[in-house]
Amino acid sequence: MKIAKEDVPVKIDTPAAIARQKTEFGDSTGYGKISGEYFTLKAGTDISPLLEGLKDNMCQTPHWGFIIKGEITVVYTDGSKETVNTGDLFYWPPGHTVMAGVDTDMVLFSPQKEHSEVIDHILCKMAVSS
Repeated sequence: MKIAKEDVPVKIDTPAAIARQKTEFGDSTGYGKISGEYFTLKAGTDISPLLEGLKDNMCQTPHWGFIIKGEITVVYTDGSKETVNTGDLFYWPPGHTVMAGVDTDMVLFSPQKEHSEVIDHILCKMAVSS
């Protein structure tokens, strides 16, 4: 699920501040601590091979985030795809992989334990292939 800034409903609108809020933007039920993550991906990066061996060969951690600049194509377990662009807020449920169409900077908020396990899996895959 992604949403462009201009599509997030305005809740407060004054000369000094505008606040936008999209409610029901994913579900964090059952997760503990959250980590804040900053990712930089080069154009053409596809993390799919690094997820092989995980359930459905996909990341099973939900993420909430913001594309600072760039473009990410997300592929879900059911085969559907969506492209998230500069300025978009997003929620990626469990069961996804990502590819960078161009150089991309993004911020993620993820359940800490679950995403640390995915990152450790990726690091092991990278160590084996080097």
